[in-house]
Amino acid sequence: MRLSAQTDYAVVMLSAAARHCGVSGRLNATLLADETGLPLPTVQKLVSHLSRAGLIESTRGTGGGFRLARPPAAISLADIVEAIEGPIALTTCVDSGKHDCAIQSGCRVKPHWNSVNASVRSALADVTLASLSSQPVPA
Repeated sequence: MRLSAQTDYAVVMLSAAARHCGVSGRLNATLLADETGLPLPTVQKLVSHLSRAGLIESTRGTGGGFRLARPPAAISLADIVEAIEGPIALTTCVDSGKHDCAIQSGCRVKPHWNSVNASVRSALADVTLASLSSQPVPA
């Protein structure tokens, strides 16, 4: 399992935004692009996705910018992953949408995928943006 580069960039971007939380009212895409090294168009695209997902609030125009919609401790890694990737579903068996599985009727593994998927989602939900934006503890 591998997350997309866009999801990785969203985590990097929101971690940087969390470090600015409380320092200044609003951030802008140019500042975050400079701080993170991400291309400005990528930051702008991610701002749009993260705003639609309710993780950031953005305002256009002079004096505009964006800020986190919730405190960093209230935004989880699962929230960010789902904002970019969609619902966390390791297999189509746990996806609530339509799926065409040729062995679905006799599959003995299917009943176990929901608990595995829940464990992965729970692990991601346990990591907050506050912890991701703090200084790492030396090993």
